[in-house]
Amino acid sequence: MLRSLAFVSVAALAHSANAISYFIDASSYISDWIPVNYTTEGNWPSSTLAAQQEIVKAADYWNQQGPWSVMNKSIIAPTGDPHDYLSWSPYWWPDCSNVHNTTELTQDQIMTQCNYYQRDGQFNPDRTLVNDTGSFAVLSSSVFYNVLAYRITGDDTYAGKASHLIDTWFVNNDTFMNPNLEYSQVIRGANGTKTGAHTGVLDLHCITKIVSGILVMRAMGAQAWTATLDSAMVEWTKKYLVWLTTNPIAMEEKAAKNNHGSFYYSQTASLQILVGDYTAATATLNEFYEGIYQAQITKTGEQPFEAERTRGYHYRSYNAGAVITLNRIADYLKAMNGWETKTSAGADIQDAVDFAMTVQPDDEGPTEAYPNIAAIASQYGDADGKYASFLASKEKTYPGQAWFFWNQPLSDSGLQVHIDDTGNILAGPGSSTNSASSSSATGSSNGNKNNGASSSVSSSGWMLMGAVAAGIATLL
Repeated sequence: MLRSLAFVSVAALAHSANAISYFIDASSYISDWIPVNYTTEGNWPSSTLAAQQEIVKAADYWNQQGPWSVMNKSIIAPTGDPHDYLSWSPYWWPDCSNVHNTTELTQDQIMTQCNYYQRDGQFNPDRTLVNDTGSFAVLSSSVFYNVLAYRITGDDTYAGKASHLIDTWFVNNDTFMNPNLEYSQVIRGANGTKTGAHTGVLDLHCITKIVSGILVMRAMGAQAWTATLDSAMVEWTKKYLVWLTTNPIAMEEKAAKNNHGSFYYSQTASLQILVGDYTAATATLNEFYEGIYQAQITKTGEQPFEAERTRGYHYRSYNAGAVITLNRIADYLKAMNGWETKTSAGADIQDAVDFAMTVQPDDEGPTEAYPNIAAIASQYGDADGKYASFLASKEKTYPGQAWFFWNQPLSDSGLQVHIDDTGNILAGPGSSTNSASSSSATGSSNGNKNNGASSSVSSSGWMLMGAVAAGIATLL
C-alpha cells in the first residue's frame, strides 16, 4: 500500500519486492551527451572495439533490471499522488536531542519529531528508502547504453528496450511521472520542508543522456521509437519545461553559481532541443556562457565554487562534466563554440580539467575524472600525449571503458584490452573470442575503422568498472 509523506515506518522497505538493489557506473554521476553525428555515421576507430563490447554488455546487464518508474516506491508525496517524483535531501541528518525521549525512537518518530541538520558531502544512508533519484539515474544509463548498443549492433531490440523504458517513466498512463520536481530533495523532520528544495532539480541532470539517445533513434529511424511515442514524450517535455523555466524552485537552482546552475542549463537546453525549440536552446546556452560560467574557472584552471565544498575532487569533476555536456549540446546546435569560450579570467574547460588532473583524489575515487580527460583530449587534441599518458598511468584498461568509444579521437596508448566472459575489462589481448582485435567477437573491421561489435557477447556477471552501490546517483 502506498503511504503518504507523513513518514510512516519504512524499515521493511529495504527488504521488500519494490526495494531497488543495483550498481551504477561512475558515468551516471555526470550527465553526458551522445555525439549524435559521430554515433550515427558509424566510422569508429577499431581501437574502440573493446569499448563497444563493454557498451553492449552494459545494455544487456541493465536489460535484466527495470523498468523503473516513480510508482516503485512505498512512500508518496503530501499530494497523495504516487505519480509525483519524491526524494529526500541526502545530506540532512537527524538530531533528536530536542525530543527528550526516554525510549528508543522508531523510524517514524525520527523522521517526524527530530530536527534535521546539514552535513555537507555526507550521505544519510536512509535517503534511499525512497529512491526515485537512484531509479532515474539507472534509467538514464540504461537508455544511454541501449541506444548505443542499438547503433553498434544494428539490433532494433536495444532500441525497443530504450523506448519501453522511456515510455514507462514518462508516458504510460499507469506509471508516468508528473512533469515537475515539487517534492525533490525534501528535508525531513520537525523543522523540515513540505515541498522540495532547489537542489532537487539536480536529480534529473542525467536526462541529457535520454535526450541525446532519442535524437540518435530519430536520426536512425529506429522502428521502436514510434511517432506516437515521440509525440507523447514531446508533450511531457513541454509541460516540464514550463515548470523548469518558471517555478520559483527551479529559478533558484538556475541562479546557483556552481555545478547546480551548470546542470540546470544543460538539462534545460537539451529538453528545448527535444521539443524542437532551437532558438530557446541557443538562448539558454548563451545565458550560461555569458552568465554563471564567467566566474566558474579562474586563470589557473581552479573552479572555486567546487573547491570550497567538502569533496572538492568530486565537485571539480562534476561541474567539468556539466560544462562538457553543455559544449557538446552547443556542437549539436552549431550555434557557438563552447570549447573556446573563455571565462572572465581568460580560462576555459581545458584549463579546468588540466588543473583537476593535478589534484590528489585523497579518499575520492579517481575514475570520475577520466571521462572528462578523454573528452578534452578528443576536442583539443593530444599531440604530446599528455592526456593519453595520464589515463594509461592510472587505468591500464581505459581503452575498454565505455566512454572511450564516444570520446574520439583519443589514443589507446598501445594498450591491448579485452572483455572476459564475465564482463570484466582486462589488460592484454585475451583469447581469440574475446580480444578487442578479434573480428569474430567484435564484428567487421576495415583498416582503422569498424562497423560495430557483435550483439552476441555474454552479459553474465557483468559489472561496470568503478561501480558503486545504489542510491548515490545524485551528488550535490
